[in-house]
Formats: sequence, structure tokens, C-alpha cells
Amino acid sequence: MPFLDYGSYRIRYALAGPADAPAYVFVNGLTQYAELWDSYGGALVAKGFRVATFDLLGQGISDKPGLFIGQDDQVAVLRLLIEELGRGPVFLCGISFGGLIALRYAIAHSDRLAGLVPMSCFAELSPQLLLLGNALRTGLILGGTSYLQDLLLPMNLSDAWLGPQLTNLDKIKRQGWLTNDVYALQNLMESFLDFKPLTPQLSSITVPTMILNGEFDFLTPRALHETLRIEIPNSGLIIIPRAYHAFTLEKPQLTVDLLSRFAEQVLAEQWIGNRSIWIAPDDAGGPLEPFPDGYDHLRAIPVRGAAT
Repeated sequence: MPFLDYGSYRIRYALAGPADAPAYVFVNGLTQYAELWDSYGGALVAKGFRVATFDLLGQGISDKPGLFIGQDDQVAVLRLLIEELGRGPVFLCGISFGGLIALRYAIAHSDRLAGLVPMSCFAELSPQLLLLGNALRTGLILGGTSYLQDLLLPMNLSDAWLGPQLTNLDKIKRQGWLTNDVYALQNLMESFLDFKPLTPQLSSITVPTMILNGEFDFLTPRALHETLRIEIPNSGLIIIPRAYHAFTLEKPQLTVDLLSRFAEQVLAEQWIGNRSIWIAPDDAGGPLEPFPDGYDHLRAIPVRGAAT
């Protein structure tokens, strides 16, 4: 198990796939850990990519400082990992908090990336997101990691996914208890206390950017992704039907397919962002559809009612 050195701290990471292949780097959400990308690694390596995953500072098997984990530290760690990959094409993909770190890296180092994929992400702390974040932090302090998971599961996942898992949730949650530390998670949450909006800097992201947003994302709704779409010049927004914040867990095959297609288009110089808006297919391999004219794309995907 390799580690990167960041000051006096060690960062756990993993690489899979041929060293000369285009690489996908995945950045975890706040309460995640690297193993949650395992199925992505296997699928993307089979499609000819190299895949890099890691635990953020304060997560998983990486070191967990007791205090003062800053977003600048996470961007610096990400830079170290990408330096490990050499000079080949790098596609950077991050979800939620990880998407924020990916955005910050892209603002500072756009020249190092071939493409960017922010998922369930934001550049602004809206009043709703700020209040939700404060409530989740309080829940973690008062109730610990298990209670935080109890709050996040129904916010992140659909009934269709949760229903069959209800009798198995303790087993699913257990890995989170064992992997992540309550105090380190609290400090990760506190890295938002001095958050400054990224919107004024988004136009400096010049690389092709595919923005992914679940149709029913409760934590980071469409309006937050709209900021990314408008401000990042070479971007396109793809809406995942009937998906929530953690669509990467619910729809891994579809997400892998979208990531693979995006990278192939970019490498073939066929990606056309133009701040376009698309609807993803229900299943991997299906065609993307442009969002229909005349409808408000900040709301749900319009669906024709059943004939009577």
C-alpha cells in the first residue's frame, strides 16, 4: 500500500492500470474513502485507463490530524498525487466536497488537466447548503459518525436504492465507522468555516468540463451546478435521471460509461461543451438527449404524462 508524504503526514493512495494510459483521478466526498471507487477502477482499467484513488488528509487510512485540516492542504495533496502520474493526460473527477477540491485544483493547475468532472458539486455555499452543513456538523458532534450516516443516507440516496438495503444498513455503515474518525471528520467539516466563493475564479478553468448532477439532488441542487455551467467556458451539464446526490453509488455502470465517453471525446478532440445541457440515458450505452427547449432546466426533467 503506497503512501505520499505531505509534511509530517502520510497519504494513502492506489494506482491501477498501465502507466502510459490516460488517467482518471477520483477525489472522495467528505465522509467517503478510497475503496468506494473500486468498481470504477476495475471498469475503467478494462476500458484502457489508468485509475488513481486516495484518502484525503483526515480520511480512511491517510493520517488524521487532530486539528486544522484546511482545503489548501487537500489541494496540495491532490497535486502531489497527480505529479506521481507523470506527464500523460489526466482527467480529474470529484464528488461533493471532493468536487470542490477538484475545482480548486483546476483553477490553479488547469494546464495539467485534460478534463474535469465535478459531480454533485458547488462553488458557492448557498444559505440552504450552509445551514445543512452546520446541522450535519452538529449531528456529528452530538451523535458521532453513526448518527451522521443516519442523516446522510436518506439525503444522498433514493428510495429505490435504500428500500432493498434497509435490513443491511448497519453492515453498510460499519465500514464508515471503522474507516473514518469522528474528530477528523469534524475538522474536515470545519474547513468550510472560512469558505470563500469560487465563482469569480471559475472562468480560469479552460479544460473540457463535464458537470454531472442527479435530477433530485437534495444537498447540491441544480442551481449550484448552474453556476459551474455558466462560468466554466468549455463545459456541459449532464443531468442523471431519477438520481440523488450520491448517484455514483446508485448508478456506477452509467457513471463509468459517461466518464469513459467524455475522456474518449476529449482525446479525439470531439468534445463540444458550449455550456450545453443534456439528459443522461437510464442505462449505460444509451444516447444522451439535449434538454428540451421551452422547459426550465433548473427543475425536474419534463416527462410526458401517460395517455388517457
